[in-house]
Amino acid sequence: MDSAGKEREAVQLMAEAEKRVKASHSFLRGLFGGNTKIEEACEMYTRAANMFKMAKNWSAAGNAFCQAAKLHMQLQSKHDSATSFVDAGNAYKKADPQEAINCLNAAIDIYTDMGRFTIAAKHHITIAEIYETELVDIEKAIAHYEQSADYYKGEESNSSANKCLLKVAAYAAQLEQYQKAIEIYEQVGANTMDNPLLKYSAKDYFFKAALCHFIVDELNAKLALEKYEEMFPAFTDSRECKLLKVKEFDSISRLDQWLTTMLLRIKKSIQGDGEGDGDLK
Repeated sequence: MDSAGKEREAVQLMAEAEKRVKASHSFLRGLFGGNTKIEEACEMYTRAANMFKMAKNWSAAGNAFCQAAKLHMQLQSKHDSATSFVDAGNAYKKADPQEAINCLNAAIDIYTDMGRFTIAAKHHITIAEIYETELVDIEKAIAHYEQSADYYKGEESNSSANKCLLKVAAYAAQLEQYQKAIEIYEQVGANTMDNPLLKYSAKDYFFKAALCHFIVDELNAKLALEKYEEMFPAFTDSRECKLLKVKEFDSISRLDQWLTTMLLRIKKSIQGDGEGDGDLK
C-alpha cells in the first residue's frame, strides 16, 4: 500500500474511532459497555496513528496518538496514556515542535504522578533539546535540563544528573551567567575527582570554572586556581592549569565553540584592564 492508501485507511480508522467514542456515551449508565467502546476506539486511534506515520503525515499521527492518550486516561490506564503522549510528542517533533512539547509535558505530568521520575527526567531532556535546536529558546532549555537534573539526583542517578548540569553550565556561561556556571563546574568537578573512572574529566571542569572566573575577575581567578589545586592535586600538573597560570590561551589546540567564546571574552577583559601577560603567581 502506498502512502496515499495508508493515509486513506488512517482517516477511515479515525472516523470509526470517533463513532465508537460517541456510541460509548449512550452506555454511560452501563459502565462496562461504555468502556468496551472506548477500548476499541483507543486501538483504532493507535492504528490510525501508525498508518499516518508510515505515510509521513506527522501532525495527523501526533493528533491520533493524542486522542488515544486521552481515552487511555479516561479508562484510568495511566501508563498507556503516558506512552501515547510520548508517541504523539515524537511524531509532532517532525512537524510542530511546540505541540511536541505540550504532549511530552502531559506525559511528564503522568509519570511524576506515578513516581516514575527517571522516565520524566528523560523526557525533560527531550524537551530541552527541542528548545535548543528547533525553537532556539536557551532559557527554557536550561530550565528543563535543571528539572531533569533534579529528578535524576532524587533517584541517585548522579552521572545522568551531572550530564544535564554540564549543559546548564555551558549555556549559563554563554549567557554571561558566570557565577552559576562556576558553581556547577565546581560541583561536578568535586563530585567526579574521587571517582577512578571520572577523575580525568574533573580537570576539564575545574579548567572551565577557572575560565569563567577569569572573565569576571583576575584576582578571584588566581584564588580559584589555588583552591582547585588544593582540592585536586592532579590538576596542578595538568596542561590546562599551566596554561591558565601563564595565560597562554592561544596555545590550546582543537578549541570547540564554547572554549573559543570564553577565551575571547577573557582576552577582551585582560586588554580592558590594561594588564600585561605576566604570570598570575
